[in-house]
Amino acid sequence: MTLSAAMPSLPLSPRVRATAAPPIPAARAWAARYDGGAGPMLDLTQAVPGYPPHPALLERLAEASGNRAAAGYGAIEGDAALREALAADLAEFYRAPLAAEDVTITAGCNLAFTMAMTVLAGSSGAVLLPTPWYFNHRMALELLGIPALPFETRAEDGFVPDPSRLAAALVPGVSAVVLVSPNNPTGAIYPPAVIAEIAALCRARGVWLVLDETYRDFLPEHGTPPHHLFRDPDWREGVVQLYSFAKSYCIPGHRVGAILGGGAFRAELMKVVDTMQICPPRPAQAALAWAVPALAEWRAGNRAIMAGRAGAFRASMAAAPEWRIDALGTYFAYLRLPDGQPGALAAAEALAARHGLLTLPGPFFGPGQERHLRLAFANAAEATLAQVPERLRARTA
Repeated sequence: MTLSAAMPSLPLSPRVRATAAPPIPAARAWAARYDGGAGPMLDLTQAVPGYPPHPALLERLAEASGNRAAAGYGAIEGDAALREALAADLAEFYRAPLAAEDVTITAGCNLAFTMAMTVLAGSSGAVLLPTPWYFNHRMALELLGIPALPFETRAEDGFVPDPSRLAAALVPGVSAVVLVSPNNPTGAIYPPAVIAEIAALCRARGVWLVLDETYRDFLPEHGTPPHHLFRDPDWREGVVQLYSFAKSYCIPGHRVGAILGGGAFRAELMKVVDTMQICPPRPAQAALAWAVPALAEWRAGNRAIMAGRAGAFRASMAAAPEWRIDALGTYFAYLRLPDGQPGALAAAEALAARHGLLTLPGPFFGPGQERHLRLAFANAAEATLAQVPERLRARTA
């Protein structure tokens, strides 16, 4: 008898085994069957910048990586220089008095979300998560054992949460409400009045509001704060903000994010941060401390590039009117499948395997999304986007 035959299957976490596999690798497995007949594969699955980091930022990253000091442990909450730079940038952007003491630097925004949820909900609370949701948020909650209560946002509302309906969804046991604006996967931007109304509702119900603003540097109306929550002197007692440097500075591989939060939340957060990451990557922090103020104009130029790609995508889709754009915004388009077509899972698989167009089907983003596909157009040049309608129409021909 071989050793492998004699060994019983050892137990693994039922919670982890019950969590669905990561969506993007699953979708790319469909693409592996594509024979190239329609031309090069068009990969519109992942929200990555379609242009390189600034050359000076790359130089500083290289320099910092070779610095012996950056190889040692840093402050749990992140290096002071980056925290101060980000706080100053946030204070100017939101026109509010924010300080480095409010900022915690993290090893990416996904970890920022996981650590924030650990503090706010732990093992005893539930989280209201609007659908369509960012799938890694849902996965993180499932892995933590925190119930994720889906709250439907509707195409007829532009996928913006309806505060009156959300009020009815705040059942006992909900510890936090998560909003993502600009939104992933729809691209929807929530109006300041909606965010303010939901924040007031959360405050009245004793529920935390977690606002993921990963894409805030790509808001179309630069200079206009997307909300005024941080002008409230008591915001630290009810609001947590998440941010990512990955998209704004084109460095997703360096894994740097941030949490904005204070008071009792931040005091408890330090326990979780010390346990889960000890300290964020230090070379990237050193480079970003320079980049936040120095590359402000470069970021503004990138925002214009993204706006141009959004406009180019909308214009190109005039050639495929049967595929309706239900939402279009920063980085993403959310397409409704034509009537009579199979569900989104079957359509996405066929588009990838037969027509060389890699998208993500709506069901990856939660219940009720069977008629939608998400396309991440940020990493595609306008010439590439012009090919999308032909691939879509080949599917419906």
